[in-house]
Amino acid sequence: MTTTSTFGDQVKMMFDRSTPVVKSVEITRTYRVDSTEVHALRGVNLEVFAGEFVALMGRSGSGKTTLLNILGGLDHPTTGQVFLYGRDISGLSDRELTELRRHHIGFVFQSFALMPTMSAYENVELPLRMAGVGHRERRQRAMECLELVGLTRWAKHRPQEMSGGQQQRVAIARALVNRPGLILADEPTGELDSTTGRSIMELFRNIAKEEGIAIIMASHDPTVEEYVDYTFRMADGRILNERG
Repeated sequence: MTTTSTFGDQVKMMFDRSTPVVKSVEITRTYRVDSTEVHALRGVNLEVFAGEFVALMGRSGSGKTTLLNILGGLDHPTTGQVFLYGRDISGLSDRELTELRRHHIGFVFQSFALMPTMSAYENVELPLRMAGVGHRERRQRAMECLELVGLTRWAKHRPQEMSGGQQQRVAIARALVNRPGLILADEPTGELDSTTGRSIMELFRNIAKEEGIAIIMASHDPTVEEYVDYTFRMADGRILNERG
């Protein structure tokens, strides 16, 4: 089975390292709650390049998750533009955005979001199965990713048989399996103890450098600054320290 593409199959071919993997230009996001307008984002500008590990830091309600959702095509900006590999994705259809997420963006969540009845291997393999990849290629790539996060020996174990840190490593392996250029991580250490959280941040740093992937991590944890290349500080829907 092959996947038909109007955008996704072309973006990486057009990418070079002088172009940001992801870029936002003056994006806003406004919600209406009853009769009140809530301004979740207020003109956010951001650029992240291949091999960079960056953090979004700010209090709850500062706009971190909203920004990640828009960068990942899970939500639409009210105004402004989002570029992936130099191509504007703001006007893509829901079908095109689904394809984009499936092939080019990895997601890691605080709650791990693993299928409890599946083994670590089956959880990692699932995105490839959904994309129609053949069995042999699925197995090879899933095991490569489990090896990358240090869990080859745990491939047959289910999530409840693993620690929180191991479950998050499975989630990271799953995010990597389709060879994305961008990984978005929303509070991925939020349910982990400090030592395990540090190991996850070190893993992200190594993946960014060794695999050339851009990683954006939203976090409350100040220790993330020891691991990232740059920290974007957010408050009231704005980035306070845009890079020049």
